[in-house]
Formats: sequence, C-alpha cells, structure tokens
Amino acid sequence: MTEHEAQPTARRDQTHSGAGDDALRPDAGRNTGQTPGQDTGQTPGQDTGQDTGHDTGHDNGAQVSTGSETAGAPEVAIPELVIISGMSGAGRSTAAKCLEDLGWFVVDNLPPALIPTMVELGARSQGNVARIAVVVDVRGRRFFDNLRESLADLEAKNVTRRIVFLESSDEALVRRFESVRRPHPLQGDGRIVDGIAAERELLRELRGDADLVIDTSSLNVHELRAKMDAQFAGEEEPELRATVMSFGFKYGLPVDADLVADMRFLPNPHWVPELRPYTGLNEEVSAYVFNQPGAKDFLDRYAELLRLIAAGYRREGKRYVTIAIGCTGGKHRSVAVSEKLAARLAAEGVETVVVHRDMGRE
Repeated sequence: MTEHEAQPTARRDQTHSGAGDDALRPDAGRNTGQTPGQDTGQTPGQDTGQDTGHDTGHDNGAQVSTGSETAGAPEVAIPELVIISGMSGAGRSTAAKCLEDLGWFVVDNLPPALIPTMVELGARSQGNVARIAVVVDVRGRRFFDNLRESLADLEAKNVTRRIVFLESSDEALVRRFESVRRPHPLQGDGRIVDGIAAERELLRELRGDADLVIDTSSLNVHELRAKMDAQFAGEEEPELRATVMSFGFKYGLPVDADLVADMRFLPNPHWVPELRPYTGLNEEVSAYVFNQPGAKDFLDRYAELLRLIAAGYRREGKRYVTIAIGCTGGKHRSVAVSEKLAARLAAEGVETVVVHRDMGRE
C-alpha cells in the first residue's frame, strides 16, 4: 500500500517506563491466573506432541440451562471447558500456554473440586469468559480423587468439556527429568522410574476417559503447539500480536525487543529549531521525517519484510513480537516511523500496540 492510502490507527500506549509488551515469548506475559513453569521436568524444546486421534466433537458457544433459572429468565451461556492432564514432564504447560495464546482463560493446578465453581463463575461473566482451560495433575495429590466427582457434576449440568491427556514414553520422561536434575513429584525416596510408574497407575482411568491423547515422546515443542492449534484454533489462523516500540539509543536497547531498526540514517529534526520542541506525533515532524530520502522506501520494504517474518512466526507458533524502532533520543524519527509502521501492521490484520518508551525523557 502507498503512504496516501487510508490506514487504521493502531492502539497506542504511550509510556516512559521502558516496559513494552512483556509477552514476547511463549513463556512470558501470562495474565490468566496460570502459574508459569510448573510442569515438572519440562524445559523449553522438550515438550513434544503427537496426536493419536482421540478427539471428539463439541458444541461451541451453546446456550444451555443450569436448571437454576426462573421461568422467562434468559438462558446462561456456559463456558466451553478443556481439562489438561497427563504425565509430569509430558508438556502440560506448553499445551496450556498454547490455549492461552488462542484466547482461553487458563488456570494451572486448580483443585478438581473447584472446577464446577470456575465454570459457574465463567457463566456469570456475561460472555467475557467463554472458554476455560484447567490444568489438573498429581501436584494436586489429595485433590485428585475429587476429579471424577467434579466431572459427574459437570455432566449433570450439561457442561461441554473435553479432556486432553499428555502422554510420553518412560525413556523420554526419564531423559527430561535427568536433564533438569529434578525429582519426579511421586518418586519419594525411590528412582525416577518409580515415580513415573506410580503416576501412570494413578492416571490410568483418566487416560481412558480422555477425548484427546497426545504422545509427546518424539516431537518438539512447535509440533505440540501445531497439534493444539489444529484442535482448538478452528479455521482461523492463530493471531499474531505486535508491539511497535520507539526508543532512544542513548537510553539503551530495549531488552525485550525481537527486532530492532535504526532510524539514525535520517536527518534529525532536533536540529531544526521550529521542530525541536515537538515529537514525532506532530504532523509537521512526521512530514519532515518522511520527506527525507529513503524514509518512505524504508517503510515500504521493512513492512514487506515483516510480512515474511510474521508468516514464519505463525508457522513456528510464536504469537507475540516486539519491533523496536530507534533514533538518538527516541523523540522524533523513531516515534514518527513507529506510528506509520504500526498503522501498516494494523491494516494487515495484526493486533498492534504502539509504545513510545523514551518520549519525554529529555
């Protein structure tokens, strides 16, 4: 598109604290009540997955009654529920994070007895919590026996639920626990294999009830994400969220940047007396920046490069990206270019936030 085409305005978050979108990687920025990093024995690159084809259909967004409504009252929208369980070290956290990236409300290590309560709270949210994922595992120990009772309660209330069970071979699990030098949660004074055997026995019945069993023995974390996407993303491609951050090199590089572009090849409006007091948000400053040789060409070519990168990010399961645009002080050139670039991304369907990290620091 050209510079004169209409462009939607990306959401702007002007901040001087230096904190951009901190959810830049799959293990960051969680905000759904899930406790990061609690899938025992799991390290990046070790969660793998294989779909064994046990998935069943479900009714998305169905309006159902809990039996508590009075005559003539509107029916309550019961949230869709997914229960994630399986072997420790088999990739439960990765599966949960994938659902979180797809917009699910994820709760890690919730006592099974509280699952019906969580569904009820979601039903009261007036559609704001339409999909809930709950991670249940042996860390709950004494609560785990309550799971079957909770499932029966959900069935009585006509709650649509699916159970995803993460499986892995003994060899793969032993290798993962040894690589992180952590004990299995059930091994006690015994060996890792003893803990694995105890856990398999404990989960045997739940595995038999699972709607989807994913064997994570041989595939990598990206393949596990791809399988979860295939099951739960529907026909839409998983969304990519971008933060476009302007910054000043004299204040240091943003530590959370995935991509960095340097605008110091353009003349600095700071040396134009009538423009110096203003920022790149000012129309005259922006016009000055983009009237310089190479400015519009850079925007066009960098936007094209980002299209290529964004497609690759989606294929690899990356959902968040921070693009840092820098100049000397983070006031003029980087701000103007960030605004235009964010508008380009928003026009192409990328959810975009603009952060001006250093504007106003001088």
